[in-house]
Amino acid sequence: MSTIKVYDKTGAATGDKTIDAAQLVLDRGEQAVKDCVVAILNGYRAGTAKTKNKSEVSGTGKKPWKQKGTGRSSFGTSRNPVWRGGGVAFGPVPRDYSQKVNKKVSALAFARALSDKIAAGELVLVDALNYDEPKTKVAAAMFKAMGIERSCLVIVDDDASSTDANDNFFLASSNLPNVSLAAAGETDVYMLCRYKTIVVTEKAFEALLARLARVTGKADK
Repeated sequence: MSTIKVYDKTGAATGDKTIDAAQLVLDRGEQAVKDCVVAILNGYRAGTAKTKNKSEVSGTGKKPWKQKGTGRSSFGTSRNPVWRGGGVAFGPVPRDYSQKVNKKVSALAFARALSDKIAAGELVLVDALNYDEPKTKVAAAMFKAMGIERSCLVIVDDDASSTDANDNFFLASSNLPNVSLAAAGETDVYMLCRYKTIVVTEKAFEALLARLARVTGKADK
């Protein structure tokens, strides 16, 4: 049994929510988490690094000096990689670093990462994030009251018209350097692992539990 702390939009504790251990995935999925994080980070790589080989650099193709009789090493071109200004041997070329991850592996990795956050007490709930005005100091005060001083990911409902968060909160939190926002449907394994604390609205938490239940087969009661 794991306990999740519940807060209101001011950061005041309002209670606890318990999660049955059967709903969590803590006995498998470590390698799946690692594989997914590596695949996601590789997908972020631009893959645009490029150097010119000796056929691409500018310069003449004339032989610098005759093959024999000079006492010097023989060279066929001044664009040789050995020479300054010559081409680069075995340099990087544009490539695609993206990796494919099986859907079941991805689902297992998400379930394990989310379960770890819940079991470690690093996921908290907030009933709603409807601010009356877009004041950064109000958002900062809420996170401080929650005891969140390091990086934080706020997950809201996928429905933009949902009442669990409004534009005033988004504007208020956008100036906080350690706070990031994401919708429940777009949250991935890397996001869960990157941030120290996960703050989830109650509606978004239902969506996360639904994704978790696809792996465990245990729905929230």
